[in-house]
Amino acid sequence: MSSEPAHPTPPRHRDHGEWLVRFTDRVLVVCPKCGGRALVVPRPGIAAPKYFSALLFQPRRLACGGCGTVADWKAEERGAGLVGAKPGGTEDPFFRRPLWLQTRCAGRILWAYGEEHVDALAAYVDARLRERRASPTMAMFARLPAWMKSSQRRDEVLAGLATLRSLARLSSPADRSDAAHERGDRPRHHGTMLFRGGPY
Repeated sequence: MSSEPAHPTPPRHRDHGEWLVRFTDRVLVVCPKCGGRALVVPRPGIAAPKYFSALLFQPRRLACGGCGTVADWKAEERGAGLVGAKPGGTEDPFFRRPLWLQTRCAGRILWAYGEEHVDALAAYVDARLRERRASPTMAMFARLPAWMKSSQRRDEVLAGLATLRSLARLSSPADRSDAAHERGDRPRHHGTMLFRGGPY
């Protein structure tokens, strides 16, 4: 006799208020030189930040394993403070390169920074029960567009996320999605300020 329940529990998602910036520690982008997959990560030798918000100011390095391109980014200095990156849109927040993980989905562009970001989105989209455990002010899931949250689009969005997961394993210029090009839809102003002597 089977011990499994007759009615399986539907997938449940608990939103603890995760910020989008949490997924910027590893961003897959289109290389500015060869058009293949490049990786944007914190510069080597820098200590891990104490708070996720500090990721907006942490120096970054872009490196392409295909052509060897390397570039560095650091937060702009303005008076007594630093101007941090602003996440969101189809470009990476630091070098403003098109994200590698982009695909057409439900008449829009579905994007993610990396595989961990894809997995987090898939867990949310697949859930039949969604619980919010934190304020939605800066929470990533609360800010997702309505078409991604719609139960009617669930299968379509999950298929798009599966495509992004497959793209993450590819790296040559020929593997690049036709959606992964410069679009200029990412917020251009960098509004996050960190004053020297702050907690980071």
